Amino acid sequence: MIPPKINITNRCNMDNVLLVPQENIGKNFIPEQYIPKGNDEYFQRNKQTTPPKSGWRNLRSDEVERLVKNDNTADDWDEILVTDQFDTNQIKNSRFYGLVRIGRLKNVILQHHDLRVPAGITNSLIISSDIGDDVAIHNVHYLAHYIIGDRCILFNIQEMHTTDHAKFGNGIIKEGEAENVRTWLDLMNETGCRRVLPYDGMITADAYLWAKYRDDVALQENLKMITQKSFDNRRGFYGTTGNHCVIKNSLILKDVKISSYCYIKGANKLKNLTINSSEEEPTQIGEGVELVNGIIGYGCHIFYGCKAVKFILGNNSNLKYGARLINSFLGDNSTISCCEVLNNLIFPAHEQHHNNSFLIASVVMGQSNMAAGATIGSNHNSRANDNEIQAGRGFWPGLCTSVKHSCRFASFVLLSKADYPAELNIPFPFSLLNNNVSKDQLEVMPAYWWLYNMFALARNSWKFQNRDKRIHKDQNIEFDPFAPDTVEEIFYSLKLLEIWTAKASLREMGISLHGKDENDLASMGRDLLCGKEEEINNLEVLGENMENTRRKVLILKPYKAYHAYRDILYYYATKNLITFMSSNPTASFSVLCTDLKCKRQKEWVNLGGQMMTMEDVDKLRSDIGSGKLKTWNEIHVRYNELWVKYKIDKQKHSFATLCELFGSDHLTLSDWKSALEKTVNIQKFVCDQVYTSRKKDFDNPYRQSTFRNMAEMEAALGTIEENSFIVQVRQETEDFELQVEKIKKRSGS
Repeated sequence: MIPPKINITNRCNMDNVLLVPQENIGKNFIPEQYIPKGNDEYFQRNKQTTPPKSGWRNLRSDEVERLVKNDNTADDWDEILVTDQFDTNQIKNSRFYGLVRIGRLKNVILQHHDLRVPAGITNSLIISSDIGDDVAIHNVHYLAHYIIGDRCILFNIQEMHTTDHAKFGNGIIKEGEAENVRTWLDLMNETGCRRVLPYDGMITADAYLWAKYRDDVALQENLKMITQKSFDNRRGFYGTTGNHCVIKNSLILKDVKISSYCYIKGANKLKNLTINSSEEEPTQIGEGVELVNGIIGYGCHIFYGCKAVKFILGNNSNLKYGARLINSFLGDNSTISCCEVLNNLIFPAHEQHHNNSFLIASVVMGQSNMAAGATIGSNHNSRANDNEIQAGRGFWPGLCTSVKHSCRFASFVLLSKADYPAELNIPFPFSLLNNNVSKDQLEVMPAYWWLYNMFALARNSWKFQNRDKRIHKDQNIEFDPFAPDTVEEIFYSLKLLEIWTAKASLREMGISLHGKDENDLASMGRDLLCGKEEEINNLEVLGENMENTRRKVLILKPYKAYHAYRDILYYYATKNLITFMSSNPTASFSVLCTDLKCKRQKEWVNLGGQMMTMEDVDKLRSDIGSGKLKTWNEIHVRYNELWVKYKIDKQKHSFATLCELFGSDHLTLSDWKSALEKTVNIQKFVCDQVYTSRKKDFDNPYRQSTFRNMAEMEAALGTIEENSFIVQVRQETEDFELQVEKIKKRSGS
């Protein structure tokens, strides 16, 4: 007789503890109503498992006898299936329930690092699971509904099991589930108004496309439908570990799908996850980690007490030293240590290494760095939830920087140490921001990186590419700081500098600005900025609509910035056209003009790290919304097609940029040769500035003060002449000069 169910509930209103029939421990994994007609409860499991070539067989009576003598029990020995290579001596003091299938089991030793354990099963409870060849399972207190790959080690695990409705971190719902159990990621904004559904294989381009274009109703509806249809919504999938996985000294793993060559040690809790891993890109999860509702990319490392809830971790990314990642997407090639990160979409190549940095409700478009004490988004300007911050590529808030919502920053904006009191809208790329408290004004130095921080600017592009160790390069990434997105920001900045310089001159002369046309002001400012620097230095050039206060916004060094921006445009345009000529060895100057002539595309989108024209993004959205693109795979194929197209798009944009610099809609041979010569000089300037900006560190007397003498300093740090990146840039400059000489000869023919 089955005893009645007993509910045991304490004062904390915990889940009920029920008494159930004993046979349920290994049976009835899937509720009967969800088993398709003609199938049994193992129909999903059997699709996930590859049977051994020789097939499974039942135990012989002598094998059962030896297993019993080794203190093993089973609710039904007929449901323990093995292969022809089966050594009963390798199974001791273990309990088996339900259908358990065990692969090849021999008297061999498995070694991982310094851990050596015999193959076999000891001191463990196994419920309805499939176990691969040469597997070691020792002291696993509860293993249920899992498929274990070949040559895996499971050692000292408290609980490892799968539920019939497991989703493995994907934002889907299973048969019979209500919509409210679906897991969403609240990206970019903590209100949830930009939420997206996570899925295994999601990249930052997908997340940004979904989160940004909320007004595109058809797009939103179809992306949700595509995600739901990407996965089988039937119940009964088992958790899996791939081959050569090692899981040791861990507490709870529930509804976790683990790929091959994954290494998990000392984890506290892993729940509702997909962990991608491979022999070339193994993923590792370490001590004290707690991860819930997430997707983890290939080649990731998560160590030392990290907590992540509702998250996606891109390929080759890291969480370390107690980092907290909540409701966020961390893109490829990124590292977060120690700090707190909530409600963010972070594009590839992000670095954040300090416990007292805080990032909330932002989209950060990659190649970014958060310094110690940086607080992005904690200063509420109302009682409502934080709104959002949008930061272009290369965002770098300095030490102890505090920024309010809502703000927008152009690419490669560096914020000096300050508590910025109000919302900001900074359109100048490569600029430096300073909150001058003593003068109660905001100061902005456009083109600061180019003028005074060339070593960091030039090294960044090399550094990000050099650190890209991904084998699975699912997300296309533009690493060059000089790309169509930054170039269009520069064009806009040039116009602002022209208008604001003209206004400053008119104010200086006491002439009213009332009724002045922007185009006339821009023309006047252009003439001033192309004149003598001393005349501009005497003007107080003020920025407009850059800070939500009434105080002054002062533009520093506008003359130098204006000409630096123009040099960047020449540098970008000519180098890309040289690439065109180099990749087309028979092309003449006339071919260059014919193939690349076009109107300048002024609107570009950084879609998760990949650049594309607004026109291409609109077409992509339309094709998804209309149902032309029906799967995520088809969408990713489109990304890759646009990535191939981007090469020529960028070269066409470069041609149009160069034409505009020469004030014409076409390019003459004389213009082309002039641009080549100018770019050689700019490359020499880059080389010199890389050296000069780095040399300041070596010449700093305070930096020298910690050393007994120069010999000790050189022994510790090396000399500037030996700096590998400086040597590299010098060699690149020499090679560039030779390349230009060849192009000039071809162009003249």
